[in-house]
Amino acid sequence: MTKKIAAYIFSLVLSGGVEATTLLNSSYDVSRELFTALNPPFEQQWKKNNPGDTLIIKQSHAGSSKQALSILQGLKADVVTYNQVTDVQILHDKGQLIPSDWQKRLPNDSSPFYSTMAFLVRKGNPKHIKNWSDLVRSDVKLIFSNPKTSGNGRYTWLAAWSALDLLSGHNHLKIEKFMKQLLQNVEVFDTGGRGATTTFINSEMGDVLISFESEVNTIRDRYPKQEYQVILPSINIIAHFPVTWVDKNIRQNHTEKAARSYLEYLYTPNAQKIMTSFYYRVNNPKLMEKNKNRFPCTHFLKLEEVFGSWDQIIKTHFASGGELDKLLATRHE
Repeated sequence: MTKKIAAYIFSLVLSGGVEATTLLNSSYDVSRELFTALNPPFEQQWKKNNPGDTLIIKQSHAGSSKQALSILQGLKADVVTYNQVTDVQILHDKGQLIPSDWQKRLPNDSSPFYSTMAFLVRKGNPKHIKNWSDLVRSDVKLIFSNPKTSGNGRYTWLAAWSALDLLSGHNHLKIEKFMKQLLQNVEVFDTGGRGATTTFINSEMGDVLISFESEVNTIRDRYPKQEYQVILPSINIIAHFPVTWVDKNIRQNHTEKAARSYLEYLYTPNAQKIMTSFYYRVNNPKLMEKNKNRFPCTHFLKLEEVFGSWDQIIKTHFASGGELDKLLATRHE
């Protein structure tokens, strides 16, 4: 590029002849492919509705809790698309970056899509894995992400606890025995869901990868030669994926309109169709019925009924000295 052309473009930007809006979406670890597919249609829609203003959407991915911490430490993300409520709520509680009623700003408690937990097993399912109770056998090796750093890992822990609670007749001592064995069977605790997938696929460790239904189905489709199988346990939980714009950041970045429009777009039929193509479930009965072959039935337990509020869940299971810490301390006994 010649100096004259560069100077011309720079003068256009200064004069308002060329505009560009940049959005940063801070998201969880295994959502890369989903937003790679979702972003271009919205960028085109924005360009059509806002002539002369080019929109560029950038992505940041890591464990959901780690991402929230990055924003509290100064990452100027415009929107967040996480996989657990607590990682959004902390932006209010610790940073005062969003209002306390952020869940009321968009439908379904600001959760445009959701998933559940599933197992990915190797060709032929050699360990005959069918349900949560099979995962606590001494001959089964597991891969899933660390509940301390990953929403994916927390949902895995809570889904396993819920199912084993039901199977044990709500016997707390039996549940702890089951969960202790579950932890002993973990070969690697990766910090995020995609790291766990890489360990299972590339390092060929573990008999079972536990992750979101969307992730394990996508991986199975991506590696057809390996003939992985997806197992959806008969007892499960719903993993909501909450979203919000970060009020303080969008005011500073002057991206209020684009940030709100982007998240509203996630509720549109076109966006939700894309979500189901990546095996995410949506609150659209007609679309779910159309894709019923992609989403097997399972018995969903409600987290609130099993554990109480998310504040109680964190305090009981994941805070320092909670159930996870207590059982991890006995992992190699």
